[in-house]
Amino acid sequence: MTGLGPVETALRARLDGGGRCLVPYITGGLGEDWTSTIQEVASAGADVIEVGIPFSDPVMDGPTIQDANDRALGAGATPPGILGSLRGLDVGLPLVVMTYYNIAFRMGLERFAAALADSGVSGCILPDLPLEETGPWAEAADACGVETILLAAPTTPDERLPLICERSRGFVYGVGLLGVTGVRTELASSACTIAERLKEVTDRPVLVGVGVGTPEQAVEVSGHGDGVVVGSAVVQRMLDGAGPDGVAALVAGFREALDAEF
Repeated sequence: MTGLGPVETALRARLDGGGRCLVPYITGGLGEDWTSTIQEVASAGADVIEVGIPFSDPVMDGPTIQDANDRALGAGATPPGILGSLRGLDVGLPLVVMTYYNIAFRMGLERFAAALADSGVSGCILPDLPLEETGPWAEAADACGVETILLAAPTTPDERLPLICERSRGFVYGVGLLGVTGVRTELASSACTIAERLKEVTDRPVLVGVGVGTPEQAVEVSGHGDGVVVGSAVVQRMLDGAGPDGVAALVAGFREALDAEF
């Protein structure tokens, strides 16, 4: 894969305009209207949308997204079905999928990468795939033009951060805290710290997720990095039955707060 892909291009366009990036996470297959939710969220000010492919043992995710995964799987969601629903879904911005390595491994790395590209997906996050074992997947993804987005945890040693940033495509995902995804009452200090550490070693966009659940928290951490990934707060709206418009209203609130500050 040469040059900037659609994900990094979209994020850099926001940053070049002086703004901060917003990437909402939506659980694929959660409710009959989940693709409509993607379309409405795109119109509400997202720069990129992350779509979760449900997995039975989502080790990075807390109770909210676990519940969403269980509901989606119970309703018959499958990786091919979700990708099939994304195919031809014209939302005007890049889509990224987030799932676990077993999904890619069982399908076959080349086949999974090709399926993502065929479905119009521009990037992929596999949070349980360590840097040292990323090579085969990243090569397959590169060959299909799919951006492999890597994560950096608060405990990542300084000497390892540049290696993660060098191999990551699209953006570098700074994990905001030690623990699973979920909305917290306060932003962890580690969220701002990991953003700053990453910014020191890369010019690739640095977005922080995990533990970023309110517009105020998004503004706070974006002052140290380039933007945020917002997952559990969005998915909770889906679980609550807010519908596409209700989820989009939440995302619009994040967009307005970021635009007011940057």
